Amino acid sequence: MRKDTFRRILHYLKPYRSKVLLSVLCAVVCVAMTLYVPILIGQAVDRIVYKNVDFPGLMSILLKAGIAALLAGLSQWYMNLLNNRTAFGVVLDIRNDAFAKLMKLPLSFLDSHAHGDIVSSMIADADQFSDGLLMGFTQLFTGVITILGTLGFMLYMNPGITLIVVLVTPLSLFAARFISSRTYSMFVRQSEIRGKQTAFINEMLMNVKVIKAFCHEKEAEEEFDAMNEELSEASRNAVFYSSLTNPVTRFVNAVMYALVALFGALRVLSGSMTVGVLTCFLSYANQYTKPFNEITGVITELQNALACAARIFALIDEEAESSDQGFAELGRAKEPESASAYGIAEKSSETAPGGTLEKEMTASADGILKQRADSGDIQGEILISGVDFSYNKDKRLIENLNVSVKPGERVAIVGPTGSGKTTIINLLMRFYDVDHGEIRIDGRRIDEVTRKSLRGSFGMVLQETWLRNGTIADNIRMGKPDATREEIIQAAKETYAHSFIRRLPEGYDTRIGEEVGELSQGQKQLLCITRIMLSLPPMLILDEATSSIDTRTELRIQSAFQKMMQGRTSFIVAHRLSTIKTADTILVMKDGHVIEQGNHRELLAAEGFYAKLYNSQFEGQD
Repeated sequence: MRKDTFRRILHYLKPYRSKVLLSVLCAVVCVAMTLYVPILIGQAVDRIVYKNVDFPGLMSILLKAGIAALLAGLSQWYMNLLNNRTAFGVVLDIRNDAFAKLMKLPLSFLDSHAHGDIVSSMIADADQFSDGLLMGFTQLFTGVITILGTLGFMLYMNPGITLIVVLVTPLSLFAARFISSRTYSMFVRQSEIRGKQTAFINEMLMNVKVIKAFCHEKEAEEEFDAMNEELSEASRNAVFYSSLTNPVTRFVNAVMYALVALFGALRVLSGSMTVGVLTCFLSYANQYTKPFNEITGVITELQNALACAARIFALIDEEAESSDQGFAELGRAKEPESASAYGIAEKSSETAPGGTLEKEMTASADGILKQRADSGDIQGEILISGVDFSYNKDKRLIENLNVSVKPGERVAIVGPTGSGKTTIINLLMRFYDVDHGEIRIDGRRIDEVTRKSLRGSFGMVLQETWLRNGTIADNIRMGKPDATREEIIQAAKETYAHSFIRRLPEGYDTRIGEEVGELSQGQKQLLCITRIMLSLPPMLILDEATSSIDTRTELRIQSAFQKMMQGRTSFIVAHRLSTIKTADTILVMKDGHVIEQGNHRELLAAEGFYAKLYNSQFEGQD
């Protein structure tokens, strides 16, 4: 697994090859200058010990040492700059790929994985990976080159003492490898628990009102404490055992340094080595062992980085939705791009004097709706035949579903919770693909057309609202990015959202977000309805669209919905059966089957399941 992860990292490093090579070159210069300084110091020591102090010679040596130190510092600074750009560039590319894959993943994956865990992979794991990669670049290059360089210099100066260094070195490498090979699994566990904890925190924050309403704070704290203790133990074990590498290698290196000093001192006493050479050799021995300590630290970080990278790559490698490449468009004529195309007066010098913009827009509302309804070339004939589907393959949900919807028909879907109402919507929008059977729109199978054209042909208002961070106008024009301000205002008036928007501090330019508290749930839902009113695609899906709106406003919205649905095939999912009396066809679902079908009067007259559902709303009322 680690080899595969490492190969993936090398793949992401390919675009940065020039920076990596230049960084290696800077590391060579830095190490060469660093290793040159001990030679100069040794020469300076010999000039002091073995002859009268040669001050001009010493000054020349010190000048050379200063220049070498300056070159080493500059090359190290530029190497660090290159390493930073490379490391964070790689993480940038990985995060972009991860988010791009997130946008392509099927809902089945997103529904079965904790959102906080996914966020942890893309944010926390990516940060950990970048830290490890940066340390690897910064210390690994210089460490390896320092080891090779010092070994070469020592062999040139005294092969005998160098042999001692070479014989002791494998002990340090063996200790580092032995410990690091057993810490990888610990870092993997640490990363997994951290993702689990992030998912739990996200869940608690998203549902904090429910937690407080049911006084669940203590239980949540206890669960978090247990999870936090588990993470603490996993982190402690991973860090402790990986940290053993450094002191163990330091001990081995200290033994090696002592042996070099001992044999070098004997050589000096015998006259076969000068004090300056011994000073230089001891400096090299110290520099030779130092990279091993740094590299063992790098190995620890790389173990963590590889574990984090493996989690991110697992997300990137998830199977995306089947490709739409080569599929046909469902077919929808391009809507006019300006307000004037709908007959709406724009703010310009040509606006007729004496009339207000608001009056002109209000007067043309019905005409706008009619022109929009006629703008698409999709008729909206839908045929569902022999469809089987289940979220869990071991538990069948929908079996042999057959529904025929004529163009422009209003279809209501009712039934008890869990009967499959929302599932039909998911299948129509291809959020999920059917297990068996087919769904056709205007005679074309929906799995043979692009998802973009399919979903762009539906206007969907859900019970759950979603608003992005931005202005009111930005949120409304999401379904129609080129909409003018006048079109936005007109759509808001048709959904009765204009009055509360106008009272906001900056009107349509007020910045909001999903978690901003200045809007009520009903106002958020009105904005979501206004989105659909603005774009008005050929077919509509209303899934408990007015569940958060007061009765008085709902009556007005129902009037707007009547205009929206005129000439459009519409699906209405509702628990309040009084809101679907005017539907052309009502599908009554139970246990994944359509058990009754007809209009409101026909189903009441049949005195079946629908009649029981409908009458149950009024039980206990005087």
